Amino acid sequence: MDILLLSSAYNSLTQHAHVELEALGHRVGVGIATTGEAMRQAVQQFQPDLVLCPMLAQVIPRDIWQRHTCIILHPGIVGDRGGNSLDWAILNEETHWGVTAVQAADQVDSGPIWATYEFKMRAASKSGLYRDEVTRAAVKAMLVAVRRFESRLFVPAPLDYSRPETRGRYRPFVKPEHRQIDWKGDPVATILKKIRSGDGAPGVLDEIEGLPVYLYGAHEEGTLVGKPGQIIAKRHGAICRAAVDGAVWISHLKRKGEPPDGFFKLPAAMVLGDRLAEVPEMPIAIQAESPAATFRDIWYEEHNEVGYVNFRFYNGAMGTDHCQRLEQAMKYARQRPTKVIVLFGGQDFWSNGIHLNLIEAAADPAEESWRNINAMDDFVHSLLTATDHLTIAALYGSAGAGGVMMALGADRVLAREGIVLNPHYKGMGGLYGSEYWTYSLPKRVGLDRAEQLTEQCLPVSVREAKAMGLIDDIVIQDDLGSGNFGRFRHQIVRMAENLAHSKNFAALLDRKRAEREADEALKPLEHYRLEELAEMNQNFWGDDPSYHLARSAFVRKQPRPEHLKCAVALESVGENPPREPPQPMPAHRQVRAQSG
Repeated sequence: MDILLLSSAYNSLTQHAHVELEALGHRVGVGIATTGEAMRQAVQQFQPDLVLCPMLAQVIPRDIWQRHTCIILHPGIVGDRGGNSLDWAILNEETHWGVTAVQAADQVDSGPIWATYEFKMRAASKSGLYRDEVTRAAVKAMLVAVRRFESRLFVPAPLDYSRPETRGRYRPFVKPEHRQIDWKGDPVATILKKIRSGDGAPGVLDEIEGLPVYLYGAHEEGTLVGKPGQIIAKRHGAICRAAVDGAVWISHLKRKGEPPDGFFKLPAAMVLGDRLAEVPEMPIAIQAESPAATFRDIWYEEHNEVGYVNFRFYNGAMGTDHCQRLEQAMKYARQRPTKVIVLFGGQDFWSNGIHLNLIEAAADPAEESWRNINAMDDFVHSLLTATDHLTIAALYGSAGAGGVMMALGADRVLAREGIVLNPHYKGMGGLYGSEYWTYSLPKRVGLDRAEQLTEQCLPVSVREAKAMGLIDDIVIQDDLGSGNFGRFRHQIVRMAENLAHSKNFAALLDRKRAEREADEALKPLEHYRLEELAEMNQNFWGDDPSYHLARSAFVRKQPRPEHLKCAVALESVGENPPREPPQPMPAHRQVRAQSG
């Protein structure tokens, strides 16, 4: 069929829907549903058999749903209606929630029901639930709804509140007072629940040292205590604030207000600055065991001759400091008496590459971009040259741009079924990218496919990725329960230990060393890096400001023409003009590129 995806943004769920429907042979168009007129134009241009709405912030105009069947993927159980469904599910401590494929009608979320799937809730942020449980349930509901529509026999069930299984109801928008924190009265569990219900938007409005801010990235602290409301510690940009029965780590803040250029999320300690002058930094060694709950974004574990480098970065963004500390963790792992090293990303994301928010906030964004990409390259280099171990990149969450290329530095790339990969940079204002992608990507998929992937700016399913050699295998999980991340980890552990104890391990390691030596003799890794950084130099300091404009718009959530073009203009893929040859890199940056 011809299926049009109408979505308010080309977000993770819309990308999942896109790749799943294309895999089934449907012709898929994507329309950005910013206004009613934009939706009308997309429908008129594409003439769909079916309209699907994975993420919709605007009401579909009546004239569209009267002429076309429009199915909306609503993040709520049957009967649930309203714009803050998942927020309320967290605040009300629902044990189970769901996604319902509901047909557009006069009353929002009240039309006939095409499919529904439920899942078990877990203690997580709204955005974390959305990217995992909600997305998996939504894709299942969508695929069932599409098959039922295609049959031309199925009649969707009307919403009937008299039925006992209809547990949902209409809920209004969550007001700020519903999330307001009383630091002198609320227990830790309540504080976590309130912050998680508003993460990643709109956040929870609070005040710290007289500064009104929105709170994000809440983690429980199981040891530290202090006067309720007081900031008692900081760690790698996060702050720890005491409550009546413990403390809570808050990783990110956004200042309240709307200056001409707009505020955006940044590490909490960075936002508070000198207000934290008397607050102690409380680092924790990466190899230290932590029996109590706490905040840590990088840590190391070791079992049965396998070392595990764990990292959890907010929204998958890796700043200069993140990359440097991850490189140090990799060096530590290589010194250990193990055979295999596993890189374990987080549940929300594996990695999305360099940290655009930190770059945007820097006094010199071009200089910080340069520092960030070189730190990223240093880490990837430590992975590519780890000839004393076999390495595995374990992707539970999706990855984009430099995060995909970073994973390719490992010997084996294992990805969970259902995630999407975006192995390209160009949507960010024509950014060329680095992370040694010109070495590792063609090595896996060939030169022609590498060029196609990096030019088209389209998501890739893990099935496509495996077929083309981008990844090595898919970790399949069918359950919609809340323990999938743990089961994924257990499966990766078994695979890593099996590799470490394989009778072929020595031969595999010898082959890796020989291949790396042969590749280095043919063309040193340093040459790939310098060529990539010459291109990046032009992105950062050249005459074309596209990267800086696109980055600023992305960080401030403003329209980005390059991004929308990547998402919508599916018929014009591959028609990009050839790039101008880069200008020579200034001598002082050549030295820095070589030295990292």
